[in-house]
Amino acid sequence: MHEPTPAASEAPAASAAPAVPEGGAPPQGPTLFDWEFATDPYPAYAWLREHSPVHRTKLPSGVEAWLVTRYADARQALADQRLSKNPAHHAEPAHAKGKTGIPGERKAELMTHLLNIDPPDHTRLRRLVSKAFTPRRVAEFTPRVQELTDHLIEQFASRGEADLIHEFAFPLPIYAICEMLGVPREDQDDFRDWAGMMIRHGGGPRGGVARSVKQMRTYLGELIHRKRDDLGNDLISDLIRASDHGDHLTEAEATAMAFILLFAGFETTVNLIGNGVHSLFMNPDQRTRLQDSLAAGESALLESGIEELLRYDGPVELATWRFATEPLTLGGQEVAAGDPVLVVLAAADRDPERFADPDTLDLSRTDNQHLGYGHGIHYCLGAPLARLEGQTALATLLTRLPDLELAVPPNELRWRGGLIMRGLRTLPVKFTARNP
Repeated sequence: MHEPTPAASEAPAASAAPAVPEGGAPPQGPTLFDWEFATDPYPAYAWLREHSPVHRTKLPSGVEAWLVTRYADARQALADQRLSKNPAHHAEPAHAKGKTGIPGERKAELMTHLLNIDPPDHTRLRRLVSKAFTPRRVAEFTPRVQELTDHLIEQFASRGEADLIHEFAFPLPIYAICEMLGVPREDQDDFRDWAGMMIRHGGGPRGGVARSVKQMRTYLGELIHRKRDDLGNDLISDLIRASDHGDHLTEAEATAMAFILLFAGFETTVNLIGNGVHSLFMNPDQRTRLQDSLAAGESALLESGIEELLRYDGPVELATWRFATEPLTLGGQEVAAGDPVLVVLAAADRDPERFADPDTLDLSRTDNQHLGYGHGIHYCLGAPLARLEGQTALATLLTRLPDLELAVPPNELRWRGGLIMRGLRTLPVKFTARNP
């Protein structure tokens, strides 16, 4: 499948700066946010953890922000209510207009969702959404996730080759979250197209993304109108029921919540599957352990393995924006009121002060309180569904296509740029062709 030309504002990975010479000046820090950095950001993050753990930098968008890279500081920042999710607290909102948050969400009137609000509104909305997004609902959805997974694999199993991003990791969570929300099957391909625009251009040209966001918002608003007269057993219907039972969920809030559940519920899982398969390719001993465990009918290594893959090379590189509501000290640095703060989950989850041998993939790691899905009141609401999809996808791929391997040299793989998400553009694979 053709990949669009990367935008100049997207990025790949810098090498770490040299050690401080004895008696000399501090070394210059690593280059951030270029194409080399996007390929492998971990050496640069290691340098920042050691030399500048709370680091002020200018982002490709021109916005200046603090990067938080140590685990202890990251946990503190993620739970600190002085760091607001509301972009209105940004010291330079006019300068940063359109440069923070999700492209197009302001124009599409989608700002009132869980990623952009604080208590008490956040508490109220999260309580309402939690009623609809229960563990029981996720458990009931397990057979359908398996059906979707099997169907997608059958589309390419007889060819002996595939692009696992576009043919598998991308459509699986899109169709899954659409069905959970209650989007009719005849409309789900539209969502696939809109989501594809977001993934292809995330961090790059924002016009196409904004148009897709507006189209998605318009559709969801119309769907909510239709469902009021025909409620079903789906998330949107549950949001409507909550609104109609006096919990004060406005129609605009219901639309924004449906949007963020879909937006946040697909790209993280795309990257969890893609990055996870890539990590197993790069660590064949761990892949063999997992395949042997699956062949024996065991599930423990798969369950701990998903957590380790989330820690080792997770789908979310930086947590979404936070803004200081008052002056505060973080990691020894004075952060001014209005300053943006970005918690680097990828750096925190490889902090040797918290994880033994952090640069080693160990699927049986048990002491693994990673930050891959955040921490505190903004912990990812969809984490149980993402874990289900990740476990199902990896287990089915490795069982049905046991000789799966990369179809190109690893250095030919390209990573998408952008600040928040970490994921591959494509993942070409080959295997022994099998009849469906």
